[in-house]
Amino acid sequence: MRKGRPPARKLSQNLYSQCRSRQHAMKKIYAPVCVVDDDDSIRESVEGYLRVRGFPTETYGTAREFLERSHGQPPCCLVLDVNLPGLTGFDLQRELTRSDMNIPTIFLTGHGDIPMCVRAIKAGAVAFLTKPFNLSDLFGAIQEAMLVSGESSPHSDEIVGASSAYRSVLKRIAMVAPTDSTVLIQGETGTGKELIALEIHKMSRRKDRPLIRVNCASIPKELYESEFFGHVRGAFTGAIKDRVGRLEAADGGTLFLDEIGEIPLDLQAKLLRALQEKQYERVGDERTKRADVRIIAATNRDLKQEVQAGRFREDLYYRLNVFPVEVAPLRKRREDIRLLAEYFVKLLTKELGCRKPRLTEAGVARLQNYDWPGNVRELRNVIERAIITAEGKALEFDLPAARIEPISCLPVFEMNDSAQPEFLTEPEIHRRDRDNLLLVLQKTGWRVCGPDGAAELLGVKPTTLISRIKKMGLKRPALQAMDFTLG
Repeated sequence: MRKGRPPARKLSQNLYSQCRSRQHAMKKIYAPVCVVDDDDSIRESVEGYLRVRGFPTETYGTAREFLERSHGQPPCCLVLDVNLPGLTGFDLQRELTRSDMNIPTIFLTGHGDIPMCVRAIKAGAVAFLTKPFNLSDLFGAIQEAMLVSGESSPHSDEIVGASSAYRSVLKRIAMVAPTDSTVLIQGETGTGKELIALEIHKMSRRKDRPLIRVNCASIPKELYESEFFGHVRGAFTGAIKDRVGRLEAADGGTLFLDEIGEIPLDLQAKLLRALQEKQYERVGDERTKRADVRIIAATNRDLKQEVQAGRFREDLYYRLNVFPVEVAPLRKRREDIRLLAEYFVKLLTKELGCRKPRLTEAGVARLQNYDWPGNVRELRNVIERAIITAEGKALEFDLPAARIEPISCLPVFEMNDSAQPEFLTEPEIHRRDRDNLLLVLQKTGWRVCGPDGAAELLGVKPTTLISRIKKMGLKRPALQAMDFTLG
């Protein structure tokens, strides 16, 4: 028996309608995320969070209710509470395994301990999250689970992440996609502006009509009018036949104007008229034609500065800047680098026909400490190069040393004639190691496994960390009250 959707009061009516529009825009092939937890507030929080991000979601209060599910396709991911009434989460996973249903599972628990974490990992869990948990951590784990299952996310394949900047972009896409409003996407080169434009079109009511892309930076100045509006035979030397312009080709659909800041100033007035009045004339033709198009523009320039410098028309800027979408550079969303790296390793290994290499914690740390001037595009190129040279072994990344921040946390001793560096005794080293481990465990809420867990932060395997915790005699204090962070 499927639980109802969250009450409309949880989301504004307007946002709820947008979520529904987004669901209708998604292809039927997307399998749902199933959440099994006996806590109503958890089910509602997780379902609302995932639906806003375009994930079809089903919720169940018990394992038995999930097993009685008889409709639709198997879920792409299972978010499963360990301590369920009746059949526990582990019991349910065993039932699914016996039935040859290998569903990637993320375990949740409010009473997690080290043996339970070990048990979950051995049972094949993608992640093990201890309550209270951050919903952005869960979101990242779900994306990892989709990579395991081979499912696509309900958004463009290369729009990957879990950071607050990433979630902000997804939220704005969900808001504007169902409308016909003009969108201006701004961001540095390589941040994925074209992917965002494609996603807006795919989620719009124009999705079955064409999306026509115009790279404004690649058009010779003398051909701009012909490119946008078309021309008739004999309009100029070399015009041997009629040509359909991009506006006409996009009629009923979406016109994506990439690098809009590159359009020459003397041609911007003609484009403005066409956008405002939805009318234009082909070059060499006196007849006025109409085009019903939705405009999405993108630029890596600061158009406000371009207006102040006199290189871009102010009226055209305001015509385009109806609904701005700012795409953060990769250096400002470093928490997405791991997910992107894992995604590209899986994608490129398949494309290149190579043996799958190993992405190490040290490799991830190296990627996260680079400032990525070329953004996601540069990251993909670096990983592709590393896959080719790895030959199925651990990935090693060739990055310019000048752009890598120092990772070392060790003290630097300055030597001079009158001083010698201090040294630590063996007991002092053990004490510092214990204090450091305790600090990390407190920081993660004693969450050993999963995204942002203590093992990941320290760059060690969960089993290794568990052994250290036992050896040092560290024990978790009394559990704190549950506190959900919507992140």
